Amino acid sequence: MAHLSTDLRAALRFFAFYLGNGTLDEDLLDGIDYRAHLLQFGSDLEMIFAIYTNVLEIDEHGETLNDGDAQYRVAQWIRKCHDPGYQVEPPFEAWETELHGP
Repeated sequence: MAHLSTDLRAALRFFAFYLGNGTLDEDLLDGIDYRAHLLQFGSDLEMIFAIYTNVLEIDEHGETLNDGDAQYRVAQWIRKCHDPGYQVEPPFEAWETELHGP
């Protein structure tokens, strides 16, 4: 059975760390404490991980290619949830927010 690469596991770990301690893209999310909202509404957390993993690209060796971009797209989604006047640029495409699985 294959395993996720060390680089991918590290990217997921750091993403979860930044998300959990409120330091995900501090420039874009300055002054927005989204953490309590994540625990209150599980579907928000589900969408955050869907966006992150849908946007994240890995090469043939399992190395991450765009971790910062994937984190930024998640930060944009969080900002939009907490600031209705915020315009996501570019707008999300359907594949970025697609939920996979049963």
